[in-house]
Amino acid sequence: MPKMKTHSGAKKRFRFTGSGKLMKQQINMRHNLEHKSSRRTRRLNQDQVVSAADFKKLKTQLGR
Repeated sequence: MPKMKTHSGAKKRFRFTGSGKLMKQQINMRHNLEHKSSRRTRRLNQDQVVSAADFKKLKTQLGR
């Protein structure tokens, strides 16, 4: 049985905390940061917990 590979796109976007929660970067925080106001980028730069509906799918993509 071959090993399950982690999803390369998912491992760049999501991370597990020490307590097992799945965190994600907020939307609109990936590119074009020069054009966004610094107030907006500061507000968007806080990680969010992934919703329970997406947790199971992302967990398998990350190989957990």
